Amino acid sequence: MNTFTTNLRGKVALVAGATRGAGRGIAVMLGEAGATVYCTGRSIRGLPSDLNRSETIEDTADMVTAHGGHGIAIQVDHTDEQQVQKLMKRIMDEQNGQLDILVNDIWGGEKLTEWETPFWQHSLANGLLIQDRVLKTHLITSHYAAALMTARGCGMIIEVTDGTDYSYRGNLYYSLAKIAPIHMAAAMAVDLCPYGVTTVSVTPGFLRSEEMLEHYGVTEANWMDAVQGGKQHAEHFSESETPYFVGRAITSLAADPEASNRSGQALSSWGLSDVYGFTDVDGRRPHWGNYAAAHGLGPA
Repeated sequence: MNTFTTNLRGKVALVAGATRGAGRGIAVMLGEAGATVYCTGRSIRGLPSDLNRSETIEDTADMVTAHGGHGIAIQVDHTDEQQVQKLMKRIMDEQNGQLDILVNDIWGGEKLTEWETPFWQHSLANGLLIQDRVLKTHLITSHYAAALMTARGCGMIIEVTDGTDYSYRGNLYYSLAKIAPIHMAAAMAVDLCPYGVTTVSVTPGFLRSEEMLEHYGVTEANWMDAVQGGKQHAEHFSESETPYFVGRAITSLAADPEASNRSGQALSSWGLSDVYGFTDVDGRRPHWGNYAAAHGLGPA
């Protein structure tokens, strides 16, 4: 893995939704910078969530520790307010009230989104559950995290989403779930500004997650083979990024003493790479913004 030198030693982070994908990549990169990282999610060893995948929060926490941080796995369903309250009390007790970074990356809508289906024909139950798994979880978690941060007069809340604008994303329920965190970050920034807490949203580009690798029938070792595979959007996979790229974006931002100047903004992995100069773990510098513009793919 290509090394990355950013120092967050002594900082405490919570990555809500750290089981896989961007959440795992973010947690591991925060760990590589030396942070203590609480890794939360529903899937634990021997007891997966309804997504029924193999990745677990314990695996993520172990990776955080292996990369130089201190990973702590805690099973939390963030739709349950009492579980989130219990989590925050544990952080309060174990870290003397210190919580420097909250990353909201809770999603869980992979099997609920019905693509190419008009919203009135889409399962309403599934569409509403998507909102619960994003809007509700992010709001509950931010509510309790902000109380810890404002008490200390510092901190950062990062909303991980898809895209940097308010354009339609191919499905009404998906669009709502991905646009809402952008506005949540902007609105929270106004409320939190007097208390020294920074809030932004950050999007990855075309994410080369565990699930996308499986979809294209490749591994990280031979991922470029997918470009010629013929599946939908495979031609754009050449500009994909690992989950660690957005992890490095967020880690760089969290370590920036001037990060408060960006509070309320909608940021991207590629844009932050332009600012901070980091690469992906394979040494590449994918830039989904430039790629999308050059290929007429619409707003990033």
